[in-house]
Amino acid sequence: MNFETDALNEILKKRIEEFTPNGTVYTCGTVTKVSDGVARVENLPGRCYGELLDFGNGIWGIALDLEENGVGAVILNSGASVSIGDVVTGTGHPVDTPVSYSVIGRVLNPIGAPLDGEPFKAKKYAPMEKNAPGIIARKPVCEPLDTGILPIDSMIPIGKGQRELIIGDRQTGKTTIAIDTILNQKNKNVICIYCAIGQKASTIAQVIMTLRKADAMKYTAVVAATAADSPAMQYLAPYAACSMAESFMRDGRDVLVVYDDLSKHAVAYRTMSLLLHRPPGREAYPGDVFYLHSRLLERSACLADSEGGGTMTALPIIETTGGNISAYIPTNVISITDGQIYLESELFHSGIRPAINTGLSVSRVGRAAQYKAMRKVSGLLRIELAQYKEMAVFARFGSDLDPATKATLQRGEKLTAIFNQEKNKPYSLSQETILLLGFRCGAFDSVESKNMKKMIPAFLRYFEKNCGDLLYRIESTHDCDEQTEELLKGHFGRWAELAESE
Repeated sequence: MNFETDALNEILKKRIEEFTPNGTVYTCGTVTKVSDGVARVENLPGRCYGELLDFGNGIWGIALDLEENGVGAVILNSGASVSIGDVVTGTGHPVDTPVSYSVIGRVLNPIGAPLDGEPFKAKKYAPMEKNAPGIIARKPVCEPLDTGILPIDSMIPIGKGQRELIIGDRQTGKTTIAIDTILNQKNKNVICIYCAIGQKASTIAQVIMTLRKADAMKYTAVVAATAADSPAMQYLAPYAACSMAESFMRDGRDVLVVYDDLSKHAVAYRTMSLLLHRPPGREAYPGDVFYLHSRLLERSACLADSEGGGTMTALPIIETTGGNISAYIPTNVISITDGQIYLESELFHSGIRPAINTGLSVSRVGRAAQYKAMRKVSGLLRIELAQYKEMAVFARFGSDLDPATKATLQRGEKLTAIFNQEKNKPYSLSQETILLLGFRCGAFDSVESKNMKKMIPAFLRYFEKNCGDLLYRIESTHDCDEQTEELLKGHFGRWAELAESE
């Protein structure tokens, strides 16, 4: 028996031993059919949806199809050997996951087995599935969650308690945006949970290495179900991460949870459903695939003060094919979430990173979840960027351009350069504010567009060295008042002179 099976067996046995039975008599069932990690069990009445089943020899399953005289179950153990005629017993115990603060800094699978080589013992467990908070238990989303990514914080703001979808083709920077958001929560009293669903183990290892290098594992937990795990484990992963996040939210904490990605989650559910002989619908997904994601994402909330005032912000990720956002799963998740950040392959390959299409990206919470400082400096950015893109199309034809059009194009190129940002290097609020205020006040007018990439770091260094008190004022008050703005404008003029001389 391999190490993974031993760990799984030990954890689940211990959970069942600790469980207080309700007096129901459980009969034994018999496996009548097995195929690809799915088993049909007869003579096992009275089961609950999502109940843990014991197949013996350290093999466990979950009841997903309830019939009059038996159940359809999926096997949790990857590569487990289940045969026709095996005896199956019900446990009366739902599948649950650890939810105590001991999960922070750890890498776990959905049922709480450690994947980072260190022993793990949780003090508290909770069911993976729970009802979402009701309307009365919530309050409006009004506090921003800083991502540290300038185009998002300025044009597509995310609030604490919001569900913002990150959508795009593969290799367009979706995970990078989510990881940068986690890195930016350092020293901001936000607990982060990264849930990897069906990813390669090497990819997950790279993400964990990035988090450890940035010292972000101190406030982050990782829930991982790799591509080598069974579809059942991949199906459970986001619900486990959501239960962990929900527990912290109920304690009055702010939590950020990333689901990477729900496309693979839907595929795992489709695999299980087809093997269970459920009727296929559009794109062969079962009819309840919408409910699969809605019951997960609706649990994200900004709780009312009477409920503890905690928040859970969700960043689900969806992978598209050929930029098709009108496919079945993308349209489902778009309709559930409070906005989407759409990443475009064409922009990514042209060197614009993050490759955000600002025309198709939106936040339905809007400026209600934005600091005063950012509201003041980001007002017309989306319009200005749209005008630049429209004029850039006509400028390709090479016709003579009037001075006003040339100025608009140059200004648009500089704004695009400001929005270009290196990965794993999020900006602070004060840095974002002075960059946009400097752009608005003409600090970059004397800089050629091709030199913007090297001048932006020099610009930030100059203000950190000479205006530390002003930056601190913006960070502490989240506002850029008239006095601060006037002092910064004076420095913009001096910096522009330095930039021109260089």
